[in-house]
Amino acid sequence: MAANRFNGYTDYGIGIGLRIPHYRHILERQPVVDWFEIISENYMLDGGRPLAVLDAILEQYRVVQHGVSMYFGSVDPLNREHLKRLKDLTRRTKTPWLTDHLCWGSVDGRYTHDLLPLPYTWEAIEVTAQKVRQVQDFLEIPVCVENVSSYAEFHESEMTEWEFLNEVVEKADCGVLLDVNNIYVSSVNHSFDPHVYVESVPAERVAQIHIAGHSKYEKYILDTHDHPVIDPVWSLYAHAIRRCGPTATLLEWDDKIPSFDDVHGEALKAKRFLAEVASERDQRPVAVEARA
Repeated sequence: MAANRFNGYTDYGIGIGLRIPHYRHILERQPVVDWFEIISENYMLDGGRPLAVLDAILEQYRVVQHGVSMYFGSVDPLNREHLKRLKDLTRRTKTPWLTDHLCWGSVDGRYTHDLLPLPYTWEAIEVTAQKVRQVQDFLEIPVCVENVSSYAEFHESEMTEWEFLNEVVEKADCGVLLDVNNIYVSSVNHSFDPHVYVESVPAERVAQIHIAGHSKYEKYILDTHDHPVIDPVWSLYAHAIRRCGPTATLLEWDDKIPSFDDVHGEALKAKRFLAEVASERDQRPVAVEARA
């Protein structure tokens, strides 16, 4: 597959989230890690320990920024001061792309601090795509939207979630952060085939993949990021990279955080799947052009 501006970072390999409990371990032991993902909002500051740690990380590692408060689907106008601080941070980190969620979460300037699913309507597509374009134009780097996990559906929806995602990214001309755990969580909660979702996403727009663990309850599962990745999610991940090719992959572990080595070890399991897909591609027969 030819690289483009979204999937052209095939050498990024496997990353993990930069989390406070691991600061000391990383700075003192300097483990071998392909890259770290940071939550942008944690570092949009004028100074202090977070920025000091970030600068020390940047001396040795590549960093990709991930946001949690852009709320592309909210009807409120974009916060210009937020965007200015975000752009300053992108220049500091030199992140090759920026990710945030395909969701809403604010009304009249009040923030829920939650990633709320959108109604899958044409009106929502127009609002969301326009805001993604504005952010991408302002930041001057590729923006990728992440599919969220959901626990309720809107009667007003006019299409499936993956159809909605596809329409947004085409209209916004942006990339995709494909969270296969979120797909699995939503597929169980709403009874759809997660493999159909993965098959339907435009592979050429997938810049990054998220894998994570979740919590299972009697009637639903919850995206908690506090467990190892389960086998069905690994299977879905394998399906995704067969479609998309080698793709920067991030393990999320945000609650009940174990030791750095445990988190890193869980992340590195993804290398086996990447190697298997690479081997499968190497074994495919090469087409020979017929000659007259």
